[in-house]
Amino acid sequence: MDIRGKGVTLLELIIVIIVTSILAAVGFAIYTKFLEKSRISEAKMILGQIRSAQEAYKQEYGDYADNITNVSVEAPGNCTGTTHYFSYAGGDTSATATRCGTGTGKTPGSAAQYKITLNYTSGVFGGSAGYY
Repeated sequence: MDIRGKGVTLLELIIVIIVTSILAAVGFAIYTKFLEKSRISEAKMILGQIRSAQEAYKQEYGDYADNITNVSVEAPGNCTGTTHYFSYAGGDTSATATRCGTGTGKTPGSAAQYKITLNYTSGVFGGSAGYY
């Protein structure tokens, strides 16, 4: 009985490993991009809450608050805590969410810090290209 031809050659095994590695790398990149999009939804939600609170403040006092600490929204001003992926700041025209960097804020941190802004009067998001 001849057993040659029934096994897998080393070349075939290397090709399978290379193809699997390429697929895994592409899949991981897509997965991390998907995760970052879900984290951006945190920023958009809190920015929307800040805008709503600013509108309520404007109804009561006639103008937007000059600082988001004057409105009743829980939004961290820095990245030292472990509850949010972004730090938030705002003035009398817009609010900004800044992505916490590596080692700060809720893990995992992002190597690239980017910003998402929301204009109070128009309700339009802006910021770093590709992230809003």
